[in-house]
Amino acid sequence: MHPILSSAIRDNAGERIVSISGAPYDGYSFPAMLESLKKIGATHVEPAFIVGYTEPFDESTFTEKNATQYATWLKDHGISCFAFSSHIDLGREDAIEVFKGRMDFARRIGARVINTNASARATENRFYENIAVLAAHADELDMLIGLENPGDGSDNLLNTAADAEQLLAQINHPRVGLNYDAGNTISHRPSVDPTQDALDAMQHCLHTHIKNVQVRPEGYFFSPLNAGVADCAAIVQAVKPTNLSLSIEMPLRLHRKSDSKPNRSAERVPLETIESALKYAMQFVSQQLGQ
Repeated sequence: MHPILSSAIRDNAGERIVSISGAPYDGYSFPAMLESLKKIGATHVEPAFIVGYTEPFDESTFTEKNATQYATWLKDHGISCFAFSSHIDLGREDAIEVFKGRMDFARRIGARVINTNASARATENRFYENIAVLAAHADELDMLIGLENPGDGSDNLLNTAADAEQLLAQINHPRVGLNYDAGNTISHRPSVDPTQDALDAMQHCLHTHIKNVQVRPEGYFFSPLNAGVADCAAIVQAVKPTNLSLSIEMPLRLHRKSDSKPNRSAERVPLETIESALKYAMQFVSQQLGQ
C-alpha cells in the first residue's frame, strides 16, 4: 500500500469513506445535488470540475468566497467532502498556478484528496518540475494528490498500471499516489484487461474510482457497476482488506465516442434516473465491502 498517513485515507473514526462523484449531477446546482444525495442516504460527495466533461467553469470558480459558500452548503445538508476531482494536465505551463488554486479551494471545503490527470508524455519534463512544487503544497495543506489514468486514448505518463511504479518512483513524494479508475482503461486501452489492471494498480493507490463501461458500436457508455466490461465486484472486494476509500462515479450525461473522446449530452439527466442508478450502485458497493 502507498506510504500515506492512514488518517488521510479514512475519516477520524477510522471508517472507510464511500463518496459519490458529482459527475451524474452535471447541470444541477450544488445545493440541488446535495439535497438529492441526502435523499438517497449518501454521506460524502466528490465534486467534479473537469473541463469538457462537466458544466463549463473557469478559475474564478475557485475563490475563497465561493469555498466558504460551498462549505456552508455542505454543512447545511449534512454531506461531507473527502475527495475532489479537478483534472488538468499537470505538464501545462500554468499547471502550478491553476492547480494550487484548485487545491486551496478543495481543502477549504474539507477535501483531503484531490484527483487529476498526470501529463501527456510530450510534456514529461515540465510535469516532474510541476509535481514537485504541487506535492510540497499538498504537504502544507495536509492533502493527497491522486493521479488518475485517463480514458481518452491519448499517450499519457499513466496509461496503465504498468506505468505506475516508475512514475511514482521518479516523483518520490508520499503525498502523491494513484486514483485508479478501471472504467477509464476500457476506453483508453481497450486491449488491456481493466479488472486485472485495477488489481495491479491497487498497491500504488491512495484512493480509487469505481466505474463501469459498456462497449457498443457507437462508443463507450457508462453503465451499472455490475453490467460493464470491468468486474467491479472483484475490484471492490480487493479494496476491502486495504485502507483505501473510494468514490462511485457514474457520468450519466456523458459517453465516449468510438475514438474515446467525450461526448456530453445537451440535456441533463433527470434526477429520478440519477437517484435510481446511484442507489443501486451504493447497494452494490456496500454488499461487496460487507457493510
